[in-house]
Amino acid sequence: MASSPHPSVLLRRLEQRARRRFGQNFLVQAGVQERIAALTGAGVDDRVLEIGPGLGGLTRALMARGALVTAVEVDRDLAAFLAEELPSLTLHQADATKIDLDTVCPGSGWLACANLPYNVATTLVTSLVADAQRFRRLVLMFQKEVAERIVAEPGTRKRGSLSVWCQLHATARIAMRLPPGAFHPPPKVDSAVVLLEPRPFAPGVPVEHVSEVVRAGFSQRRKTLENALSSRFDKSRVRSIVPGVVGAGRRAETLDNDEWVALAQAL
Repeated sequence: MASSPHPSVLLRRLEQRARRRFGQNFLVQAGVQERIAALTGAGVDDRVLEIGPGLGGLTRALMARGALVTAVEVDRDLAAFLAEELPSLTLHQADATKIDLDTVCPGSGWLACANLPYNVATTLVTSLVADAQRFRRLVLMFQKEVAERIVAEPGTRKRGSLSVWCQLHATARIAMRLPPGAFHPPPKVDSAVVLLEPRPFAPGVPVEHVSEVVRAGFSQRRKTLENALSSRFDKSRVRSIVPGVVGAGRRAETLDNDEWVALAQAL
C-alpha cells in the first residue's frame, strides 16, 4: 500500500486547518507509523480498532500488514476524506468517548492502536484498558507526561490513581518516545507510545470499590493515607485498619497495587 503524502499537503487538499480543538497532530516522521503498527503484532485478518485516524497514516500502515481496521473519527471532514481515500476501511464518524463498543467492535481478540487526541486520552485509556474480554493488546500514543503517569512505579512522584488503575488491569510499558518534530503541526510537548496488555481483574473485591479507595487516597497527596481516606470513609475505621494493612504514616504514591487491593478489601 502506498505511503500517505505529508499531512500539510493533505490538509491543503481538504482546504482546512488542523482542528486543534480535537487535539489533532499528524505523524510525519519517517517510519513511525510502521513501527507503531508493528508493536500491535497485527497480521492478516487481525481486527484492529483505531481511534482518531486523522489523515490515515497509521491506518495505512495497519492495513498494509493485512489487518482489518475499524476506525472511529470525530471530525466529519476527515471522516469523509478517509471514506474516499480508503474505501475498504470500516469507518464510524463518531465521538470515541461516546461509542458503544459492543456495536463498533463486538466480540473478543481485538487490538487497539491509536494516536489518541490528547484532550480525551485519559478518558479513553481508562475505559479501554478495563475491557480485557475485548482487547488483547493496546498500542496508544499519549502526551509524554500522561504516558509516564500510566507506567509510574510506587514511590515515584508521577504515581497516581491513573497509574494504579492501568496497572491493575494490564501490564504497561513505554515502547517509543517522540519529539514534537515528529508531528504536523508540532505539539508543544513530547509524546510517547505505551503498550498495554490487558488482563482480567479478579482480586476478590469489586473493581469499583478499589477505584473508590484509590481515588480517595490520592485526593490529598500531601496527607497520610489515614487522613486522606478519612475524607471519604469513617475516620475511626480508617485509623484502625490502615496501620495494620499497609503501615501507619504511608502516603498514597508509596503503595503498590497489591497493597491497594488489600486496603480496599479491608475497608
